[in-house]
Amino acid sequence: MKPVIAIIGRPNVGKSTLFNRLVRSRKKAIVIDEPGATRDRNYGEGEWRGRSFLLIDTGGFEPVSTEKILIQMREQTMLAVEEADVILFLLDVRDGLTTSDREIARMLRAVEKPVFYTVNKTDGPKQEALSYEFYGLGVEKIHPISAQHGLGVAELLDDVVEVLPPPDEEEEPEEEDRIRLAVIGKPNVGKSSLVNRILGFERAIVNPIPGTTRDAVDTAFERGDRKYVLIDTAGIRRKAKVSLTLEKYSVIQAIKALGRCDVALLLIDAVEGITEQDAKIAGLALEEGRAVIIVVNKWDAIEKDNATVGEYVRKIQDTLKFMDFAPILFVSALSGQRVARIFEAVDGVYEQYTRRVNTALVNDALRAVITRNPPPMTQGRANTVAYVTQAAIRPPTFIFFMKDPKGVHFSYQRFLVNQIRETLGFGQVPVRVFFKRKSK
Repeated sequence: MKPVIAIIGRPNVGKSTLFNRLVRSRKKAIVIDEPGATRDRNYGEGEWRGRSFLLIDTGGFEPVSTEKILIQMREQTMLAVEEADVILFLLDVRDGLTTSDREIARMLRAVEKPVFYTVNKTDGPKQEALSYEFYGLGVEKIHPISAQHGLGVAELLDDVVEVLPPPDEEEEPEEEDRIRLAVIGKPNVGKSSLVNRILGFERAIVNPIPGTTRDAVDTAFERGDRKYVLIDTAGIRRKAKVSLTLEKYSVIQAIKALGRCDVALLLIDAVEGITEQDAKIAGLALEEGRAVIIVVNKWDAIEKDNATVGEYVRKIQDTLKFMDFAPILFVSALSGQRVARIFEAVDGVYEQYTRRVNTALVNDALRAVITRNPPPMTQGRANTVAYVTQAAIRPPTFIFFMKDPKGVHFSYQRFLVNQIRETLGFGQVPVRVFFKRKSK
């Protein structure tokens, strides 16, 4: 395991800016001049002078707040402190030493881990002189830095790597065979509740306020002999409802999470039913070429009879005609009802999503289909298919080499996709087909 470094501090002191600089990614965490922009813990990997580490960005810590969301942010920070080997306590030179800073410092004295008191926004000699105030916390050394401009960050990291736990000589290289899951859906459909139910502990904030989860958060875990990475995403809202700049960042984070996953769990509120916004989110997943499992949450809140499931499935398939291949599950994240079945579906979908069929088998399977139903003629001549090959996985992608690629109508393309699903066993995943002119 890589050593873990946690960045903690009050809201709006620059934690996400420092996080992005240390992981060398300007887009991994939300950076905006608004208190509380980062709420859940966010993870990233960094490296300095040959030492790799895992970095945790946390929501702002308000030790005396009674607001529920800030209390939960404080709990998330405490979880990060428990996970960390080293703690970067970030302070703001412009605000000076505050009562909250003193309370956090008091809490950290009981933590038997290296703590680096890091004074951010120290952009010049004037600010550096002001940073000496923070020696009032009774610490031996402070680290003046500017996370935005990089001033003092190298010196900070030099000191940090000196106290990191020694590398594990038996550490194995990071495995790339983990199944990456993204939990997507509108705000307040139970995404964080599902994440917590799957992981079995309070990994993400659960709060019935739409948009509580704002950053995409990755968690690696194992279940049986399979390895996964779970990505909890911000709720995607209609553009008309995205009024705050912060919410716009959240939508971007959620869309990017789709680009990083293999299988997307699309959560639908059973009580509210399938909506136009659900269809738009499903469309985003399809555009990214991701396998999708439709998870109808809050199923325990529905009055049911023998026909309820069938009627609900038909409504979903009527609304999501373009995603009729996706499995549909009915669960309750709150009670745990049928949540275990999600992984049966994920494993099956992932097998199809990553399956590769050799060219000979592809052509044997499709030759009879194309012979019975050949492509429409172009300019009075047969538009013959020379051969077919699978070009890629994630999603399965096939190329048809033929006489006139431009002469293939969309309806025939859809016919070929359906035949590939039926004959080659790709019935639960998106399939892409392309047409190229056969070489002479």
